[in-house]
Amino acid sequence: MRCFLGALYASRRVGPGGVALTSPGTALSPRRMECPSMRVAWPLAPVSRVGSIKDQLMKNILEKETIDRNKISIVGVGSVGMACAVSIVMKELVDELALIDVDGNKVKGEMMDLQHGSQFINMPNIVSGIDFKVTANSKLVIVTAGARQKEGEDRLDLVYRNVEIFKLFIPEIIQYSPNCIILVVTNPVDIMSYVAWKLSGFSSYRVFGSGCSLDTSRFCFFIGERLGINTRSCHGWILGEHGDSSVPIWNGVNIAGFPLKILNPDIGTSKDQEQWETIHKAVVASAYEVIKMKGYTSWAIGLCVADLTLSIMRNIKKVHPVSTLIKGFYGIKEEIFLSLPCVVGKDGITDILKITLSPLEESRLKKSADTLLQVQKDLKL
Repeated sequence: MRCFLGALYASRRVGPGGVALTSPGTALSPRRMECPSMRVAWPLAPVSRVGSIKDQLMKNILEKETIDRNKISIVGVGSVGMACAVSIVMKELVDELALIDVDGNKVKGEMMDLQHGSQFINMPNIVSGIDFKVTANSKLVIVTAGARQKEGEDRLDLVYRNVEIFKLFIPEIIQYSPNCIILVVTNPVDIMSYVAWKLSGFSSYRVFGSGCSLDTSRFCFFIGERLGINTRSCHGWILGEHGDSSVPIWNGVNIAGFPLKILNPDIGTSKDQEQWETIHKAVVASAYEVIKMKGYTSWAIGLCVADLTLSIMRNIKKVHPVSTLIKGFYGIKEEIFLSLPCVVGKDGITDILKITLSPLEESRLKKSADTLLQVQKDLKL
């Protein structure tokens, strides 16, 4: 018993030179520590028995992790794809982010580059690869892959090249994430959204494009610049095609809820002495200007996609001008994807707003549909 107590007290505190202390200034006799029965009470394990640092640090109690359902995949890690990825990560909208691209080195490098910033934000688990297995069980798949629009090239010029690309991977998305929502960003986004919908076999509310969300943001930005106020206090819509035939809805333009049409009934028309229609022309031209100066657009569309992702992953039910099937709206009888104000949530598009358009706006929307139909009718899907 004396030997046991001696060892017990000694285990509490050890002074310099290995002398055990029961209290400051009081030493146990070294002779007590020579008890044979306690000499191996606290042995050091042989080197061969020591596990890895991880094994010593923690004990695994869950043999198989459950599949995380809060997962997003981004197809294509070019400038647009990575702008979307960074914007989504900064908003902390996802638990697992999958990046996929035909260029294995690039997609791995982009993944590593993001991972190395994990000390500075709440970084999700990031995986990457060239095989669509990495996208399995995604809640949302964002498609940015496609040929890049060149300087002076119309968005519609891209369509035939991008259709062939979509034929390769849309079936892969469906195979590994049969319950996902597909958000198309690839240009020309309206036609490519239609192509993705046809190839997927999904309901139209689960496949839609970023559409005129970016056009609308540009519209409000230019209005704010002209009035000298913050963009977020400016409200308005660009509908129809994400492109040259887009339609500004001047009836809906307001500042903090106050319609500008009350102050200027001719706003946006040829009779308008202040020529507000030049703002819409700036919206149409802005993408071409950015492409001319830097070679591509990326950051604004990345932020736009992150805003749409927020509505989906958090079930916000926010109204966005996204590209969706508009057959049956405004006298349009064909299967055409154009932007209308849509309620977006966890199931995709839940509602389409039936806003009242002026005769001019409705005719321009139909013209926008006709423009796309001329290209779409020749597609071989």
